[in-house]
Amino acid sequence: MDQLSFSIFPNENFLDLRLYQYGWEQCAPLHSFGPFVRNHFLFHYVISGLGFLDSTGSDGVTRRYDLVENQGFLICPGQVNTYCADKLRPWKYVWLEFDGLRVTEYLTHAGLDERNPIYVPQTAAQGEQVRDTMMHIADNPKASTLHLIGHLFLFLDGLIQSSSTRRSASRGQVQDFYIQEAITYMEQHYQQDLTVEELADVCKLNRSYFSKLFRDNMGCPPQEFLIRMRLSKATELMKTSSASIGDIAAVCGYPNQLHFSRAFKKRYGISPREWREQNKLLPSKG
Repeated sequence: MDQLSFSIFPNENFLDLRLYQYGWEQCAPLHSFGPFVRNHFLFHYVISGLGFLDSTGSDGVTRRYDLVENQGFLICPGQVNTYCADKLRPWKYVWLEFDGLRVTEYLTHAGLDERNPIYVPQTAAQGEQVRDTMMHIADNPKASTLHLIGHLFLFLDGLIQSSSTRRSASRGQVQDFYIQEAITYMEQHYQQDLTVEELADVCKLNRSYFSKLFRDNMGCPPQEFLIRMRLSKATELMKTSSASIGDIAAVCGYPNQLHFSRAFKKRYGISPREWREQNKLLPSKG
């Protein structure tokens, strides 16, 4: 018998880290989901039972991963995935769907990405702590948004600390300073036509060295990080203002609305207009 608990996060005004939906499910035998493409990161933790994940990478190759209890699997945005419960011992799992400007960085530290989607904790006790943090989010849909986001940060910290594929953070204080200088400059000038050369100049670094430093520390090139920042700002404005999509695009650094729509659809899987329709804020009742 299939049992399911599912909730949607009510507020998306967080840029570094966002929670979209979460829940848990005791699947029926051979219950499957997919093939499907996600717009955000999705992480499942297997509480009990067995199942498998078929994941297609950007190289077009589909890989199968067999999973057992106390393991987890990551689905990245844009990937085609199918996952299925075992016939005799169907799995129960808890999941979180999330995204944000620094999510790739956090997952990279945990050693998780498109080509390495399987989470195996160093010890069973550490895995159970990750599971319990996820279940706390899933079982408390009426908690405040700050409470839930706080536990999402705790989940990611637990994932990093416990992962058997954890990659040690090699950044030093000087590197941290350069990266933060670049991000601060982006936040102050994202409406402008920024170039990598300009960002490197702000940090007084060689362009190629700056690009490598940024990618190594943030998990993506500076151009991609800037796009994510602009689109995140755009979603805030689409949800909280009545300005036209063209005006919002211009304010967020896209004077050409067509270019904005293409970037938005590539990131979120739907057009800005469709996203706005699906994410309208309901008027408050007095």
